[in-house]
Amino acid sequence: MQKKIDHILSGRVKQITPDETVRQPLPHAEFRFANPFIVIHHLGPETIAAGSKFRIHPHPHRGFAPVTFQLQGEGYHKDNAGHDETIVAGDVQWMFAGKGVLHSEGPSARLLETGGTQELIQLWINAPAVHKGEEPFYQSARKSEQPLVLQQEGVSLRLASGEYEGQKGPLKSFTPVTMLSGRMEKGSRVQLTAEPGYWTLLYVAHGSVLVNCETVNEGQLIVFEKENDEIIVSAEEDTQLLFLSGEPIDEPVAAKDNFVMNTAAEIEQALDDAKNGRFGTLEY
Repeated sequence: MQKKIDHILSGRVKQITPDETVRQPLPHAEFRFANPFIVIHHLGPETIAAGSKFRIHPHPHRGFAPVTFQLQGEGYHKDNAGHDETIVAGDVQWMFAGKGVLHSEGPSARLLETGGTQELIQLWINAPAVHKGEEPFYQSARKSEQPLVLQQEGVSLRLASGEYEGQKGPLKSFTPVTMLSGRMEKGSRVQLTAEPGYWTLLYVAHGSVLVNCETVNEGQLIVFEKENDEIIVSAEEDTQLLFLSGEPIDEPVAAKDNFVMNTAAEIEQALDDAKNGRFGTLEY
């Protein structure tokens, strides 16, 4: 049976650094979390002038995984757990912060030198309490490593994590999380399926789609009911989508600044650790 739409949330502009803004459809004034999906940030598209020096300075995270879908341009990541990598359009990176990590991110050195267009979506994916104190780790998936699913004319969707149509996405998570991203041409139609009981979201990065007789436009996020399993999506324009479905983590969520924990006391400890340099240092 078809899943009903519970919310259609429009992203609001949020300042994340003195020089950088994103669109944030989650959390929202009308709906907070779909745990394990805590935050969705859509950056760009923005024009990077040749010779720019912009990067987001090193900052700490704890208790969750920032996951980045590179839509255009090139993104560079470096952390003090020893990982650094550049991803390009179509690639996905997953950094599990665990007990704590310091990282920097931004356009690659090549993009800053030559100029170009930068666009990405970053998710914050939660981890169960039992894993929050574990060592940080990093993984990534090139576009070519993500299997194509729902293959038909006018549809190009790739599986970054989870299982879909007998395929397995390359990125691993603590709890079941299915992530599909890609494009639909105007006039194309697909039937998506999600496990009943899971949180299921659909974000329209560009274009517009028709879902359950409702038009959903660029920058809007659908939160579906947990019941039932079918979602029929028709592209009213050429469209870029992100489809998310995950097993709920039924634990309290305390989220503040760059941390996602279970209690206010754990957040205060993280803030104190950051203030007093306990996350270490990072040359970037």
